[in-house]
Amino acid sequence: MKYLIVGLGNIGHEYQFTRHNIGFMVLDNLAEKHAVKFDIAKLAFKSEVKYKGRTLVLIKPTTYMNLSGKALNYWMKTENIPLENVLVITDDIAIPFGKLRMRGKGSNGGHNGLGNIQEILGSDNYARIRFGVGSEFGKGKQVDYVLGEFSEDEKAGLSLLIDKVNEGVMNFTTIGLERTMNVINTAS
Repeated sequence: MKYLIVGLGNIGHEYQFTRHNIGFMVLDNLAEKHAVKFDIAKLAFKSEVKYKGRTLVLIKPTTYMNLSGKALNYWMKTENIPLENVLVITDDIAIPFGKLRMRGKGSNGGHNGLGNIQEILGSDNYARIRFGVGSEFGKGKQVDYVLGEFSEDEKAGLSLLIDKVNEGVMNFTTIGLERTMNVINTAS
């Protein structure tokens, strides 16, 4: 059984550790834990993890955030992965830092990456884990905030949160969406 795990972010060294790149950070951590590397592929950096008889196709789109749906759609079709086996990991300013929210469908919440995915798929029925990055910014400073790095206080708890998301990814592939939602949404 195959799963497509999509970490949203922007390519480029200047974005590497920004709030908007938490999806990339999560997948980098997951790949490291399973001793696999990402290779450049069409529209994404791609890797695969084998876990309990499942294949997790990990992608970090190289299309930049606003065109993430293009990469997701391409790899879904190329790998013949059904929509119910797709999981997207993204940042969310509407959720306080340290909180995680998993849903099986829903609006894009104004997130350009999720908006593009929904536009290309023609559906909002796909699983997503939203990683709360908070909204500690002044009027007109949202872009600077999400493209800024985590504060020193946030960095102190970041690895534990990334581990929780990765646990959620593995649970999604083994115990399913509903049970994983119960774990993720009550634990954070």
